Amino acid sequence: MVKIRDELSDRLWAAPGSAPVEWRTSEGLTPYADAVAAMEERAGLIAEGRAAECVWLVEHPPLYTAGTSARDEDLVQPDRLPVFRTGRGGQFTYHGPGQRVAYVMLDLNRRRPDLRRFVAALEAWLILTLDRFNVRGERREDRVGVWVPRPEKGEGVEDKIAAIGIRVRRWVTFHGISLNVEPDLGHFGGIVPCGVAEHGVTSLVDLGLPVTMHDADVALRAAFEEVFGPT
Repeated sequence: MVKIRDELSDRLWAAPGSAPVEWRTSEGLTPYADAVAAMEERAGLIAEGRAAECVWLVEHPPLYTAGTSARDEDLVQPDRLPVFRTGRGGQFTYHGPGQRVAYVMLDLNRRRPDLRRFVAALEAWLILTLDRFNVRGERREDRVGVWVPRPEKGEGVEDKIAAIGIRVRRWVTFHGISLNVEPDLGHFGGIVPCGVAEHGVTSLVDLGLPVTMHDADVALRAAFEEVFGPT
């Protein structure tokens, strides 16, 4: 943690003179199809230089999304919740109330056109966010996302607390990250989350932390500014 905060080697600040990133939060539950349409439109405007970069915080109704690498056999209970096929990278994941989804629409031409660097920056953002709640989030070389060691469950046990799934068009990013604040973790049982069957899923509240969505949003914004610059 100290290494990430002190070095911030994954920082992706915009070029000097760029406008701050717009920070938006939607109340209530945002239909998934509406969110995708809005992202597509905004990403196009950003690419054309007609709109500022944007981070959009939402919650969705309970649903599953399938990324471009999703395997049909990982949809364990196909009739449990609505399933949306989407153009983001990754496999199956769950979205629902109590999970903060952040759609990240950034112009990597203004930052650095490097997808590996961008994913690493997203992971650093999430790890710094968790650090504000004294949670040690970790990245893994063989799987995307942020993981929490659970030694109380046994040696080598770890759970996923945050997922990443992105899409890039003309070097403008969209889709983004999800952080489990207090979702119904039981819904993850309808899929093999992100194609990883050997590890579990957790949330801030599951870890015993009475974190509200507002608390999470404040931490996400402060950590974002450390990694990506002003909002």
